[in-house]
Amino acid sequence: MNNILRRAFLPSLMAASLAGVTLVPAKPAAADDQVLRDAGIGAVTNVVTGAVRGRHNVLKNAVRGGVTGAAVNGANGLRSTHHRRHRNAAQDVGVGAGTSALTGVITGDSKDTLGNAVDGAAVGGAIHLLTNHK
Repeated sequence: MNNILRRAFLPSLMAASLAGVTLVPAKPAAADDQVLRDAGIGAVTNVVTGAVRGRHNVLKNAVRGGVTGAAVNGANGLRSTHHRRHRNAAQDVGVGAGTSALTGVITGDSKDTLGNAVDGAAVGGAIHLLTNHK
C-alpha cells in the first residue's frame, strides 16, 4: 500500500513544487531592482565617505553602505505608494545614520560609532537625492 501511495502522489507533488518554485519569484522582481539600486548607491557613497574620513577598509565600508542602502529602501517600502515616490529626507538620513552605526558595531568597528553614523547619514541623503521622484 505504501508503494502505491508513493507512486500515485510523489510525481504530482514534485510537479506542484516545481511549478511553485518557478512561478512565485517572478512577481517581486521590480522591488528587488530598487533594493539593489539603493544598496549600490549606499555602498559607493560609503566607500567615498570612508576614504574622505581616512577609513580605507573598502570592503567593510561597502558592506556597511550596502546594508544601510537596503535599510533605507526598506523603511520607504513600508510606506504607502504616494509616500514611496515622495520620500522624507529626515527619515532617509535618520534610518541611514542608525543602520550604519548599528552595522559598524556588528562588524567590529565600534570605536567610531559617530563616524559610522555620519557615513550612514550621507548614504541616506544620497539615496534621497538620487531617487526622490518629485
